[in-house]
Amino acid sequence: MSAVRVHNFSISIDGFATGAGQAVDAPFGHAGERLHEWMFATQSWQGAGGSIGADNAFAERHGPGIGAEIMGAGKFGPPNWQDDPDYRGAWGPNPPFHTPTFVLTHRPRPSIEMEGGTTFHFLDASPAEALEQARAAAGGLDVRIGGGPTVVRDFVNADLVDHLHVVQVPMLLGRGVRLWDGLEAIEEKYDIEAVSTPSRVTHLTFTRKR
Repeated sequence: MSAVRVHNFSISIDGFATGAGQAVDAPFGHAGERLHEWMFATQSWQGAGGSIGADNAFAERHGPGIGAEIMGAGKFGPPNWQDDPDYRGAWGPNPPFHTPTFVLTHRPRPSIEMEGGTTFHFLDASPAEALEQARAAAGGLDVRIGGGPTVVRDFVNADLVDHLHVVQVPMLLGRGVRLWDGLEAIEEKYDIEAVSTPSRVTHLTFTRKR
């Protein structure tokens, strides 16, 4: 069966994956882009001229082998995007997913076909139900859980995630949405490795125990 993966999921050292005050011009709230600066510096993100060290090696794992993505409503758009029937996501006409992408929302709408192979499907479904549909669309490839933190946490709690890559960034946010709440004793289900890099982040990889 295809694997369920999370990649490049950045959190502060106090566990927040997004800050407070999300808005159209602040998708990560008061955190800004600081949680993701390590990734923006890599060749995987910026092409020639980007770093090619360990950060880049982790960042490059995001795409290969992925046949579908699942994300939450908060990743798809700012608060209350559901009130705009013409809203088509935060990435312009050619989103970076290039696969069927399933958006979990309590207010579903018709699917939207975008450029580059991305089609957004809107589901009001449990993690297991959403994963069943994503796997059917993935054509035997893996399914990526794209975030935000509530969605990742729900899938881990449902025991559906095989590989979890979390990047701990040396900053304190103090408020926002945390990843780890309710995931006590996660180490009992996963083998965990930690790699620190010159950018001062720590890559934590959780691989399901067999």
